[in-house]
Amino acid sequence: MTTAGQRAARGSVDKFAQRRRMLALSASSAIAERGFANTGLREIAKHSELSHGSLHYYFTDKDDLIAESVWLFKSECARRYDDAVATSLSREELASRVAEEMARTLRDESSMHRLWYDLRNQALFGTGFGETIVRIDDLLEKMVWSIVSRHAELAGGTSTLTPPLAYALVDGMFQHALIRFIRGDVGAVDRLHRDCEALILASA
Repeated sequence: MTTAGQRAARGSVDKFAQRRRMLALSASSAIAERGFANTGLREIAKHSELSHGSLHYYFTDKDDLIAESVWLFKSECARRYDDAVATSLSREELASRVAEEMARTLRDESSMHRLWYDLRNQALFGTGFGETIVRIDDLLEKMVWSIVSRHAELAGGTSTLTPPLAYALVDGMFQHALIRFIRGDVGAVDRLHRDCEALILASA
């Protein structure tokens, strides 16, 4: 049986976690615009409406804050395709809806995606992001596989891909489009839409 003290302690933990989440979300735009190398807790506070004291209390350091911000963003991104997977009635509809969302998030949220790739690269140098990167990569691989496997079901066949290969193809396609888009290629969004749709349709 849960005691009053245990409930109070759990409530305190939940409030702390909720506050961390709120602060990470509020700081995400400032972090994304400045990038990993140019970001510290003081700089984040300076370029947002958050206080340095609150950030320092809820996060060990900038790595902790950045990891939390990117995790919240990418985990929310992964859930955006659930409805298309669950409700699409044809392989063409599924491919079209997924491609539309891929193109939209590239166009509207490029700075946060750039931060994700920056963070993943930093993890290769042992900066302490390894656990977060693995969690996000696993989540995104499952997201991609849910799309590919559902497409195969709608097509009445089996996928020609494996989960790691499907993720690698989609991730590489998206990163390439992101680089082009950030460099000012105005056609990158439309090409990503076409390439994503074609890749899904060719996966089974």
